Order: sequence, then structure tokens, then C-alpha cells
Amino acid sequence: MTVNECLQTKKDGSVWTLSLNRPDKRNALDAELVEALIDAVEQAQAVNVDVLVLRGEGKNFCAGFDFTGFERLGEGELLWRFVRIEQLLQMLNHLPVLTVALAHGKNFGAGVDLMAACKHRVASPDATFRMPGLKFGLVLGTRRLARLVGAERARQIQQVAQTLDAAAALSAGLVSVVQDVNAWEAIVTEQVQAASLLSPAARVSLYRVLHVDTDDADMSELVRSVVTPGLKQRIAKYRAEG
Repeated sequence: MTVNECLQTKKDGSVWTLSLNRPDKRNALDAELVEALIDAVEQAQAVNVDVLVLRGEGKNFCAGFDFTGFERLGEGELLWRFVRIEQLLQMLNHLPVLTVALAHGKNFGAGVDLMAACKHRVASPDATFRMPGLKFGLVLGTRRLARLVGAERARQIQQVAQTLDAAAALSAGLVSVVQDVNAWEAIVTEQVQAASLLSPAARVSLYRVLHVDTDDADMSELVRSVVTPGLKQRIAKYRAEG
């Protein structure tokens, strides 16, 4: 296992597990963690792993964007951080390997997007999911959410920043299965076995055919939403209102 202060990488043959390791910050995505994830995903693709697993240490999978000190960030730096998150999500979404997300606890915003970018999404019974970005005008991951749950359901969820429990997320299609954490190892094993039923070339072809590429449009909408004047004020208002 390789250990980064914010990300742990366990390599078990062709199965890699990336564990978000900022439990004191509920695994919120600061700049360092995003860059560590991008680097790990690039490495996994370079060596052609069969399965890439994402999980979180501590009480939850991921609390989304780390707003710590956002007031001190320049507009350009704030834009860059959101752009790098979108690039990470696009990399995961394009990755020609089986990606498995294991989510527990309370998950928000970009943390939900991180899970949604994976092909197989497992939630513990206690897991909840909320995507409040549009409350402060941020457009991130909306098309990917719509492909999972449908455009009408995505509108309903995001218009009011609805919190979904595990059962509702399963019903909507946001998660693939709800299972207790104690069963996660068995689920990963099942997914590894399922991935092995096809040759690597066949899996790549399958993922390529099923993939819908909206990367340019997604990035454009994100940038437009970030550069709209007053983002920091809108974030401050959203955080104050809770």
C-alpha cells in the first residue's frame, strides 16, 4: 500500500483501491486531494488495472468541495480548483476500466459527483446524498446525474437540493446497490469476477460504446457558472444559511 497524507492507494494485482484519507475534514476535496486522485487515476490507466475502487476513511465517503479559506482565494484560483475537480470527474467517467464507488455517511456536492462518475455505485444503508451546488450557482455534474436518474428526476433533485437517503438514491438510479459495509469486500470481489468475464479489449469496447461524451459542454457550463460575478458572496450566503 502506498500512503499519501490525503490518499491511500492499495494495489492488489489488477485491483486498486483509492481511499480518501481526510477524515477530520469528512474527506472534503481540497486541492491536494484532487491532485492526488488525478495522479492515481492516471497511474491506474497507465498500467491497465481491471478494477478501480474508491472509498473514504472515517465517517463518510466525501463531503464535496473543501470551502476552508475560500474567502482568501482569488477568482482565478477558485476557478482552477473547480476546473480540476471537473477534469477528475471526466477522467473517471472516461476510464476504460470498471470503477466502483463505496459510499457511506453524509455525502455532498462534488463528493456525490465523484461517486456518480463511477460505473458501479454502492451505498451503505446509512448513506445520504445531497447536491447543493446550484444553491450558489455552481453547475457541476448535472448531465452525469441526468444520465443516471433521468432529466426530470435530476431537475427535481437539484432544484431544491434534495437530500436522498440510500433507499431513495437506489430507487432513483443514483446508486447501484445498497449493502452494509460488512458486505463491501464481497461486492468488490463479485465485481472483479464480473469484469473478468470479458477480455480487456471487450471491456474497453463496451465502456466506449456506452459512454456519452459531453465533456466540452460540461466544462463550458461549469466555467460559465464560476465566472458569473458574485460567486464568493453566493457561497458565503449558502454556508451561512446552512
